[in-house]
Order: sequence, then C-alpha cells, then structure tokens
Amino acid sequence: MSKIKLEYIWLDGYTPTQNMRSKTKVEEHENFKGTLEEIGNWSFDGSSTRQAEGGSSDCILKPVAIFPDPERVNGWLVMTEVLNPDGTPHASNGRATINDDDNDYWFGFEQEYFIMDTATGLP
Repeated sequence: MSKIKLEYIWLDGYTPTQNMRSKTKVEEHENFKGTLEEIGNWSFDGSSTRQAEGGSSDCILKPVAIFPDPERVNGWLVMTEVLNPDGTPHASNGRATINDDDNDYWFGFEQEYFIMDTATGLP
C-alpha cells in the first residue's frame, strides 16, 4: 500500500467574497486510480469558515472532481462542495444552484489579443 495526499478544496461562507479553503487528508490506498469512487466525504468545523455556529459546527465536504496535484508526489486536488450534516447543500454552496440536467448554462473564458508591429514594438 502507498500513501496518497488528498487536498480537499472548497469555498467558505464569507460574504460578499468567498475565500478558497483546503485541508489535506493522507490515506493508504492500493493501486489508487484517482477516481471519485475511491474517496469519500470528509467533515470539517464550519465555525472557522463562517459556515456554522460554534455549538453545532459540523459541515461535510463532498468530492465532485479530482485532479492530479502537479506539486506533490502521490497528491490529488479534490474539488468539493459543502453540505449540511443532513446532506443538503449548505447556503454558501453556489454549485448546488446550477441545474446540471437542463444543459442551458454557459461557462467561458475571456481572451484578448494584441497585434504588435515587430519593427516599432507598438500595437
């Protein structure tokens, strides 16, 4: 068995701008293939991320995507969404509001290009 490092990544409950949070889970796996089916949910204390009150602070990280970590040997980046203890989406979980079934959503990247005159170095 070899050890793998799973970096669970999520957005916290700060407003108006959420921050990225993460924590690393080290597990022993035999022949880990890097699939979601091989890893599970993980809990965390939501009181430090403004996602729960101190008296009842458990929140759940549910993996939704996994990628090889380019910086760590045997490391994986695990993109997660935050759930309440009962398994419902947390109020800070914007991903849960996207309807994956209707195929009527668009995501894109903006690109800008400049044409430069190599003789003058000017656009």
